[in-house]
Amino acid sequence: MNNPVKKIIFFVQGEGRGHMTQAISMYDTLIKKGHRISAVVIGSGGINTTPAFFFERIKAPIVKLRTPNFVTDKNNKSIKVVPTLIQSISNLNTYHNSLRLIRLLLEEHKPDLVINFYDVLIGLYYSLNKCKIPMVSIAHQYIYLHPDFVFPKGHLADRWSVYLYTRLTSAGSKKRLALSLYPLKQVKTKENVVVVPPLLRNEVLSLKTEKKNFYLVYLVNGGYMADIIKWHKNNTHIELHCFADVKKIEGKINYEHENFGMHQISDKEFLEKMSEARGLVSTAGFESICEAMYLGKPVLMVPVEGHYEQFCNARDAFDAGAGIYDSWFNINKLVQYTEVAAYENNNFKRWATNSAETIYKEITHVLNSVHDAAPSGSSGQVREAMG
Repeated sequence: MNNPVKKIIFFVQGEGRGHMTQAISMYDTLIKKGHRISAVVIGSGGINTTPAFFFERIKAPIVKLRTPNFVTDKNNKSIKVVPTLIQSISNLNTYHNSLRLIRLLLEEHKPDLVINFYDVLIGLYYSLNKCKIPMVSIAHQYIYLHPDFVFPKGHLADRWSVYLYTRLTSAGSKKRLALSLYPLKQVKTKENVVVVPPLLRNEVLSLKTEKKNFYLVYLVNGGYMADIIKWHKNNTHIELHCFADVKKIEGKINYEHENFGMHQISDKEFLEKMSEARGLVSTAGFESICEAMYLGKPVLMVPVEGHYEQFCNARDAFDAGAGIYDSWFNINKLVQYTEVAAYENNNFKRWATNSAETIYKEITHVLNSVHDAAPSGSSGQVREAMG
């Protein structure tokens, strides 16, 4: 399908690595198709740092804006709901400034399309303004808006909260592309939800796999490293390679062993290790689960305490055949699983193989159906900014 060059702006939630790796995959596809990414906006809570690999892969102006973010306990493990709400309210002026910068950014670049990877501020901007620029929202969380998605039983308050938040992130979207571990029937809904495969990067799709005698650990919340080390001290015969934000936990963790490797989060090295590992131990982030499933690596999923989305992810991925879940890092459970089970997930691999092209077709449908999408207003100058 031949389309004229379009100017596109990304808005990306900066927590974890999942939304960023999805943005990288979409960036590569759109550039290959001849389109131009005018800018990429990263929403940051002011705590998490954007990994270096994102700057290396995205060759477009990157703007950082302050957005609401989760507050964790003092050990950087569980999510604290009330402090998160208090912090969000106390930073309202900061977020107001971020909304002003979004307006200036759109006026400067006049994009044909906005693609949103679950950033709440752009959703809020669209809910407060009559913006003529079409927006497509892409995230796994939009599966929650599909009538056939099965939530874990109970947790009604959490379910209602995540439903409202997910709606807010994508307010005004022409389409909500729900990244899913499996196909669901396409049904017409007021939310315009379209179920699509996970947005995996080309590096994942092209990796050759083998099974060496070690397990991979990936932690967004570095506070869990103490739990991993505690387990390993009692199981030193098991080789672990752990990826976390090492810079944040240096000085707090003092442990060395020939069968224990600690690595700074890295794009290339992490995937190489995953292709060789016997299995993955991780909090239940969607992207890492998908990468492991595609590479044929079973996962032990331990949702971050208080993180309802990860709670849902773990149950959903278990039903999809990703592996097993637990409430703590009982790595023995994964060791036993890999010893007795021959892991295969060919259905998922077939479903995920052509994801970028599938998603690109959905995006071009929006571009082709909307005319005169350029925003009104004068041009301004926007520099990389933190609100």
